[in-house]
Amino acid sequence: MPIKKNDVDQQLIRDLAGILDDTNLTEIEVESGDFRVRVSRQAAAAAQSFSIPAVAASPQAVAAAQPAVAPVADTAKNAVPSPMVGTAYRSPAPGSDPFIQVGQSVREGQTLLIIEAMKTMNQIPSPRSGTVSAILVEDGQPVEYGEPLVIID
Repeated sequence: MPIKKNDVDQQLIRDLAGILDDTNLTEIEVESGDFRVRVSRQAAAAAQSFSIPAVAASPQAVAAAQPAVAPVADTAKNAVPSPMVGTAYRSPAPGSDPFIQVGQSVREGQTLLIIEAMKTMNQIPSPRSGTVSAILVEDGQPVEYGEPLVIID
């Protein structure tokens, strides 16, 4: 039974959006019979901040250790989102070179990183050719569905 536009409970959607804000979730879905509503906020995940713990090192070393973060508008447009929940790995094996680095040119289909989900290693391909301007995840970091992983300009 299709639901007409005017039959959608807008207050329910507002309430679900409020739950997302209160709980810092990125997505919530409610199902009742044939009626199903999913509310997600993926642009907000792109605006997350990153911090590096204080270390006793030179200012140059600390600056070099900070990940490159693109402006939020560019992040939402050029971000490669995570297609699943899992653990992100930047290299094919521990101790080996990472798949990509900031400033590197990539081609469409090239592996950017791996996400392990349920003991399965899933290669994440580049959706387009371009230059890697930021890598937003660390090796071994848990990621959520829709979370931005890499920025490709």
